[in-house]
Amino acid sequence: MRLISRSLALLTLSTFGGLAIAAEPVDAGAADADLALDALAQDEDEEPAEDDDLDDILGGPREETVSEEQKALRDGDIDDRVGVKAENVIEDEATEEIKRLIKVVPPKTFLKLGRFEAVPNVGFVTNDPFLNRYMIGVGLGYHLTEIFAIEGNLAYSPDLGRGDWKPITEQLVDKNHVSPDISKLQLVANGTFLFSPIYGKVALNGNRIINFDIYGAFGMGVTQTVDDLDALQAEGEEIAIATEVQFHSTSNFGGGARVVFNETVCVRVDGRSLIYIETVNSTTLEMKNNFILSGGVGFFFPSMDSLDK
Repeated sequence: MRLISRSLALLTLSTFGGLAIAAEPVDAGAADADLALDALAQDEDEEPAEDDDLDDILGGPREETVSEEQKALRDGDIDDRVGVKAENVIEDEATEEIKRLIKVVPPKTFLKLGRFEAVPNVGFVTNDPFLNRYMIGVGLGYHLTEIFAIEGNLAYSPDLGRGDWKPITEQLVDKNHVSPDISKLQLVANGTFLFSPIYGKVALNGNRIINFDIYGAFGMGVTQTVDDLDALQAEGEEIAIATEVQFHSTSNFGGGARVVFNETVCVRVDGRSLIYIETVNSTTLEMKNNFILSGGVGFFFPSMDSLDK
């Protein structure tokens, strides 16, 4: 009986042991998960040691760097956005830039806006092949802006008779007995629009500022001409006398340069082309184009101080 009892006990143990062995694969996944969690926990426990090693390599603890950044953020040296400077830092830099610009760019020492300009001038006709025509005139302008202006001009050329003739005219009339169509430009009145697209300033000796501008001009006006009956060899002829003195509608265009020495005085050089149609000896129509080169001294008024008041 004892032998039988021992045999049954061994059989029972072997049966339950087999069930346990058979159940082991089912519990293996849970065991692996437990092992992974234990490994992560162990890694987390080891991180401070690794951070300490990194701090030793970099030469200081991480907490000091963070505190420095926090202090910089509180002081406004950096922004709380990555790569963006604080607004007060940008404003300080802009203020310094403005200060530098103010030092480089001097204040304007001359203004044309809202001021009148009177220009007495002298000139001559450059392209008349037969006559020397010298002119004296005056211009009065008003500057609407620093670039745009309107101006009225009046010029007169005295009649000097044969004193106006060039040598070629004497040759033709006295020796060859040829009568060139000669009329003398005597009076010019124009209204002109000025446009100054180019302007600037030059410093002389580091102290004195010279302003300048280059302008274009165009307008309309009236021109008076007088036929030279002596050169026409038509003195006393009624048909010639009828058109001896004429007035012509005239267009003018050209340009010039202005050099300003102070707030009141400037020097101007001006070139104008006058185009009109005239009748010669009551029989012939001719288009004339007289180019007048002139120079003058300009005076600006009122003063710049009065404009500020």
